[in-house]
Amino acid sequence: MSKKSLFKIVLVEPEIPQNTGNIGRTCVGTCCELHLVGHLGFEISDRTLKRAGLDYWQHLDWYRHNELEDCLKLVAPGERVFYFSTKAKKNIFEIKFQPGDWLIFGRETKGLPESLVQRNLDHAMKIPMPGKVRSLNLATAVAVVIYEGLRQSEIPSLSETVFS
Repeated sequence: MSKKSLFKIVLVEPEIPQNTGNIGRTCVGTCCELHLVGHLGFEISDRTLKRAGLDYWQHLDWYRHNELEDCLKLVAPGERVFYFSTKAKKNIFEIKFQPGDWLIFGRETKGLPESLVQRNLDHAMKIPMPGKVRSLNLATAVAVVIYEGLRQSEIPSLSETVFS
């Protein structure tokens, strides 16, 4: 795995190839790794996945895991894990993100299993939704969290980042 990754983005059972492709592109643009876990609702070779990621897919540091537990075995001492769910009590503005954090998102239709969120309530976060929707699109939610982390990290310019 890349030691230069800002964040490790984990998608548990993503269902929509365009979302995963867009998230992959965001990861390339923000120096993040992408970890895909469990049953995927598409084939990795799916043209819609690669089309959404355009010509950036070959630059993506990505990994495939059968189970979330397999992925979590890679968390190094000192790295933190956060779970994102509409059922979380804390919101993303209550945490100070740090380089090396693992950011775990559930599938588009069901999110993360409620039992997983309940076991990790101290590390469960939500994106505030003051409007009349339950949640954002997965690709949008991942981008919001990554860019909040970047803002907190005070990286002056992505084009001049120390992670390149």
